Amino acid sequence: MKLYAGFSTGLSVMLQEKMRSALTMLGIIIGIAAVLAMLAIGDGANRIVMKEFEKYGSHFTIRRNPWIWRGDRVFPNRSSEHLKYEDVLAIEAECPAVESVIPSIADEVLAQTEGGASKWTEYDGVNSYFPIGMNWQTQQGRFFSEDEFNHRRKVCILGMEVATELFGNQNPIGQEIKLSRQGGIPDRFTILGVMAERGTSLQYGFSWDDIVFIPLTTAQDRFRGTHYVNYLSVRATDTDSIEKAAEEVKTVLRKRHRNQDDFFDISFHTTAVKELDRISRIIKIMLSSIAGFSLFVGSVGIMNMMLVSVNQRTREIGIRRAIGAKRRDILLQFLFEAVVMCSAGGLLGILLGIGTGYLCSHIAVKVVKVIPQWPVVISLHWMTVSVSISACIGILFGIYPAIRASHISPIEALRTD
Repeated sequence: MKLYAGFSTGLSVMLQEKMRSALTMLGIIIGIAAVLAMLAIGDGANRIVMKEFEKYGSHFTIRRNPWIWRGDRVFPNRSSEHLKYEDVLAIEAECPAVESVIPSIADEVLAQTEGGASKWTEYDGVNSYFPIGMNWQTQQGRFFSEDEFNHRRKVCILGMEVATELFGNQNPIGQEIKLSRQGGIPDRFTILGVMAERGTSLQYGFSWDDIVFIPLTTAQDRFRGTHYVNYLSVRATDTDSIEKAAEEVKTVLRKRHRNQDDFFDISFHTTAVKELDRISRIIKIMLSSIAGFSLFVGSVGIMNMMLVSVNQRTREIGIRRAIGAKRRDILLQFLFEAVVMCSAGGLLGILLGIGTGYLCSHIAVKVVKVIPQWPVVISLHWMTVSVSISACIGILFGIYPAIRASHISPIEALRTD
């Protein structure tokens, strides 16, 4: 039997029994759709997490620990040791596994324009390496220079949200704003640039675009009155060197702070990513099990329908054998019918899976309101695998009915009513 003839025969038989064929294929359709929808949403979630991870521009963060554990009891950290900018310089000089260190101090501040517009926002005192280390460039203007950092210039860069609320559609570059803490005296800052839009932090809930960036040295002098640093964001040379970089940083900090290693705390951003990946794998295994069960039920349905079809078409088989058809031709005919039905179920399952993926994406955006868009990752590889699995199911569960049909005696078949 020719390949084209076999598939056309299988398709015509399927179209003759539309309702029965549709019900038989339902298990295959649901199974394939469940797998594709799960993969599309799961891979989309991985993209969101990796994009969120990239926003921090670092592999781990160091801060002064507010609490210290003594056995099973916790006490306030009364150590006189604090993180300083000199620690940044020491880490950069003595830690070969560290690519960059970004110090920061942050607090709430009132921003006011000459035109009377005002907004409570957050200032973030950082160094001039911030745009490179965070992989976050300005959309307008520029970031402050190393010279402006060293000379404690009163300059700032606005987040997109701050710029929009204070200046609307006007170009804020070169204009001045007043920044003041609660009850403090306002200081005038010259606007150098506006950062590109970055979105909301899923982990902490704050908006990256609702921040005013100023030199760390200026923030220490104008707003803090100390040379302390709140956070150090450290990036290793590569992901394989994260633990080595952390140990090098610990060694430097111990040496600089009287061997005290409990006054600071290290949190790894990769830990959350690994945990989410573990949870994602568990969910995928569970959903794959459900999808596998649906495919098995659909496969049994395919075998059952083919057996019924063999019984109903016994006389047809006898006539074909009588006019010269070989057992191989009969076997291939019924095998092709099973493969065509499963392949059609697989294609319909792909369409349903894509639609389900986009529907779930829409629902996810409505439920998790901080996410403007949940990407749906449609993989051509998995679509091909799905159709291949469907065809294999047709071969595997259609082989017994096909063999049974091929072994029917032509004489006995012709005697059948």
